[in-house]
Amino acid sequence: MRGAASILSQILAEQCCNRTALKLRMTAWIVLHPSRYVRLAIASVFLLWPALCASQPQARGVLCSDGDGNYDAAFRTGVKVHVGAARHGGPATLATRACAAKLDWENQELVVAEGASKLDLDAFGVDLGDGVPTAAFQIKQSDSDCCVEYRVYSLERPPRLLRSIRGGDFFSASDTDLDGSVEIWTDDAAAVDGFEKLTLSEFDSAPTVVFRFAHGQLLDVNAEFQSYFDNEIAGIRAGILPQDLEEFKNNDGQLAVTPIPASAERLHRLRSVKIKVLEIVWAYLYSGRDGDAWRSLAEMWPPADLDRIHGAILKTRELGIHSQADGTSTGPPRRKKKHAPVFDAVGRSGPGRKLEVVPPEAILLQRPATSQQQAQPEFLDLVVDESGKVRSVEPEGKGKWVDPELMSAALTWKFIPAFKDGRNVASRMRIAVSAKQ
Repeated sequence: MRGAASILSQILAEQCCNRTALKLRMTAWIVLHPSRYVRLAIASVFLLWPALCASQPQARGVLCSDGDGNYDAAFRTGVKVHVGAARHGGPATLATRACAAKLDWENQELVVAEGASKLDLDAFGVDLGDGVPTAAFQIKQSDSDCCVEYRVYSLERPPRLLRSIRGGDFFSASDTDLDGSVEIWTDDAAAVDGFEKLTLSEFDSAPTVVFRFAHGQLLDVNAEFQSYFDNEIAGIRAGILPQDLEEFKNNDGQLAVTPIPASAERLHRLRSVKIKVLEIVWAYLYSGRDGDAWRSLAEMWPPADLDRIHGAILKTRELGIHSQADGTSTGPPRRKKKHAPVFDAVGRSGPGRKLEVVPPEAILLQRPATSQQQAQPEFLDLVVDESGKVRSVEPEGKGKWVDPELMSAALTWKFIPAFKDGRNVASRMRIAVSAKQ
């Protein structure tokens, strides 16, 4: 358990004030290590989250933010991607600090976005399930927007827009359990922002949503990841004190009327319980277990307010990001998954030696500002899934010390994935990080 808690604490330090991203980083642990020790470690980290994060600023790496940042890459089909500052009024003028992205090929170009506040390339060259290499962008038009738009483009010539998904606070294509299937992890931020007069920032996270492309359709596959939701529910339940829950059940549910004059501290506790109850109900509901959702609601919500809140929850979900799916996977959770091969992308010397794959290429590697700067390069061994996301990180060689903050940051790095026989694959790679990077 000590090892699990140590790694989870490192993840927490990096993703502290972005609990939605933190949940995603923990998914591999939940799915691959379903022991009670890991469950306890996860629950303890979630319980400690509010205190540990109170004084830390939110940080989420993107390629371009308010006109700052630049990235260019080319795919084997001849299609190139550019992300950078949006130009206005001439080649040397930046009238506003904004971001733009485009795809170009054979002296032609397709504008992906322009004038955006934040712009990121989540995946490049990745087959999201339909046998087509794609580029996936996250676009936030304004800092005042709660959410981002996820646009998926084909990288075949001519490139074209395949799908646009709106309403999530974040999006991340990843193969969290290395079973060879890439899912798109997001949340239903737009739907719950303002629900019951609660702002998005008051929730620990919006309800998680997992999509997968199959045969040209976008499927909601939450039901296949029930173990993930179960661990999330366990962590939330552990944070509710019985006396606080009982006090919440004795009010009107909307916290508009309380039996006795309420102090600010008491109202805050009741509001916190209300949020946690909603998050539990959503976790059951979004993972395809309606009966468990409504039983939990009946157990924890003020009885006189049940009908009203039941209808409000249903309406919110119907209007949420789930409505953009073409269908829903209702199959049972996949318990025994076949692990995809992880190919060697570490260079080896000697005659006749060659790499198994075309190695990954970096998209975004951010070293934490607080990380200790070593005089000599630090070598990390990474497992990068077929979407280009880091699934594990270890120091190169047993017994070697590497800055823990650097290892934590490495879990957020993004790559163009490795390729073998023209297909994106998971790989094991080694990277040197120096103080100058």
